[in-house]
Amino acid sequence: MESSDETRRLLVQERTGNAREALRLSGLKPGDRVLDAGCGPGGITEMISELVGTSGHVTGLDISEDRLAEARQINDRCPNVQFVHADVRRTGLQDASFDFTWCQFVVQYLPDRKVALQELVRVTRPGGKVVISEFDGFGMQNWPFPEELREWCVRFVEAVLRVTGFDINVGRKIFTELRQLGLSNVRVHLLPYQVIAGTASPELMQDWQTRFSALEPVVAPALGGLETYRARCQEYLQFLADPDSLKYSPLLVTEGTRL
Repeated sequence: MESSDETRRLLVQERTGNAREALRLSGLKPGDRVLDAGCGPGGITEMISELVGTSGHVTGLDISEDRLAEARQINDRCPNVQFVHADVRRTGLQDASFDFTWCQFVVQYLPDRKVALQELVRVTRPGGKVVISEFDGFGMQNWPFPEELREWCVRFVEAVLRVTGFDINVGRKIFTELRQLGLSNVRVHLLPYQVIAGTASPELMQDWQTRFSALEPVVAPALGGLETYRARCQEYLQFLADPDSLKYSPLLVTEGTRL
């Protein structure tokens, strides 16, 4: 999903989403030592820093040096924040280092996400929390939804998963996977990720254009070629602009406690 517009897209996603509410519901508190795993440009890292206060500490981790450079700039006035360049599947961090491990919109990209979940559990102290925030069925909850467009969207989702490993239905799967890893008190909080009653905002339209453009080189060949792919993407964008349709996506925030 990387593109020249990715930083803007991620920051809009971080700052206009429900991260603050999700963090509150899952029990983040002042003084916590927190890992923001897959921190991107650091918008949520900044929010966590504020919520844990000067008695707490936040470690932002990301695989992208470019995103980390942006995160350091955004958080340059946060004395309780540090950043680490690493993969969430192999962090290199010490066992049981954190009270609260947060990971949002990351494991959806990982075909081997169970490896990442195991690693996030490992770096969380006994009694600490692992919190995974992911959307579910993104872009597929719509009404009315023209059948031909819906069928193409199903094929699009299947092609994206097959070619890239990106799973739009990952949110519903995390509860079971955290329980299988032995976490206790596993709970799920349901929040709206997007609710578009009528015409989508220009920012959201641009977000979708960015997604479609970034995926085009790898997904278009599996969906009838470039011309067909672009025509269907444009049809979906027109659907987003329809003032008479409802489009929505849920956010599933799954928390569990390490024994």
